[in-house]
Formats: sequence, C-alpha cells, structure tokens
Amino acid sequence: MKKRYGSLSAEQLAEKGLYKQALCAVVYEQAAGAVGRGISRKVGGRDEAATGALERILELYNRNADHKLGAVEDLKRVFGVFEVPPGIGKVLVV
Repeated sequence: MKKRYGSLSAEQLAEKGLYKQALCAVVYEQAAGAVGRGISRKVGGRDEAATGALERILELYNRNADHKLGAVEDLKRVFGVFEVPPGIGKVLVV
C-alpha cells in the first residue's frame, strides 16, 4: 500500500475511501510536527492545519457513509486511531 498510495496526501487518501490511513497520516504529521518543533503536546491541543484536515476527512466520510458521525473524535473511535497520550516517550513490552 505504501508503494501505491505513499505519494498521496491525507485528503487524497480520504477521497479514495482510505479513511483510516488518512487519519493515521494526519495524526502522525501532527505528532511529528509537535515533537520536531519542540512543542509539548497538550490534550486537545492541535494545529489549525491538522484540525482542518481532520474536519475535511470527517466531511468526506459523512458524504459517503450511511451512518453519519458528528465529531472527529467519533471518527477516530470508529477506526481505532488515537494519539499517544502525553508524557509517554517510550514503551517497553516484556
């Protein structure tokens, strides 16, 4: 999939019906941008660009779905996409 869709933006992925991949791309870009800029992430704190992209994905999903969702958080819950909670820098699996 990366070879086929790796050059597409999150919005283009959503237009093709790949909503989970689009959500993951936006969440990853948002987290990588916050870490790269040295900004501590806060719960609910997002860039305007990421918020706009998430709203656009929600709009595209609602346009094509039978069951409409009201918020971006609902869309994340449906597809199982969440941010890493603040304060977690490393996970050790034993």
